[in-house]
Amino acid sequence: MILGLSFDSTADNKAFKDKFDFPYDLLSDTDGSVSQSFGASDAGQEKASRVSVLIGPDGKIKKTYATVKPADHPDQVLADLG
Repeated sequence: MILGLSFDSTADNKAFKDKFDFPYDLLSDTDGSVSQSFGASDAGQEKASRVSVLIGPDGKIKKTYATVKPADHPDQVLADLG
């Protein structure tokens, strides 16, 4: 499963998803707590860094990608999945 997460409201995420025909669900982290827990932002930041986290079926973080190049990232994740 692939999910996106942003500081935007659910309404803003829905509008983005609809406008760009975004293929994944977008979750709202309006207080930044989830982003902080994954190291994608610090308290008080207005927006999070673009970070990708691969979570295993056991719910544990398998790999964190601190820098993401959208064109290359899918192949990188697929390689890490084996």
